[in-house]
Amino acid sequence: MSSDDSYERGLLATERLLGQRLDIPMGAGEPDSGRDFRKLAIAHTFGDSWVRTGLDERGRGLVSVAIAATLGTLGPLRGQLRIALNSGVSPDEIVELFIHLQAYAGAARAFEGYQVAMEVFAERAERG
Repeated sequence: MSSDDSYERGLLATERLLGQRLDIPMGAGEPDSGRDFRKLAIAHTFGDSWVRTGLDERGRGLVSVAIAATLGTLGPLRGQLRIALNSGVSPDEIVELFIHLQAYAGAARAFEGYQVAMEVFAERAERG
């Protein structure tokens, strides 16, 4: 299986999980090799990992939110929250995740991530 196949699978997975294909624009002054980075990241993350069958998308969504929140990667956390909600995880389950995360990763880290979750919940409520 080629990396092009994984990339295409990844784009299809992002469309399903996010409601649109993930498009990460090149940054100002970024070298052309940045396109390779983006392509490999989408291929590996979404084309190779998210499509596996050992966990369902709902479970992967919860795990991914917990990882992003624990690492403090707030930009990716926003996307993982959207994916989790689109995969059937309820806002109440996400709140429970942050309560549990507080016990194991610390209150400051959990609170910081929880603020991002509140923003994503509000964004979804505005869209109806």
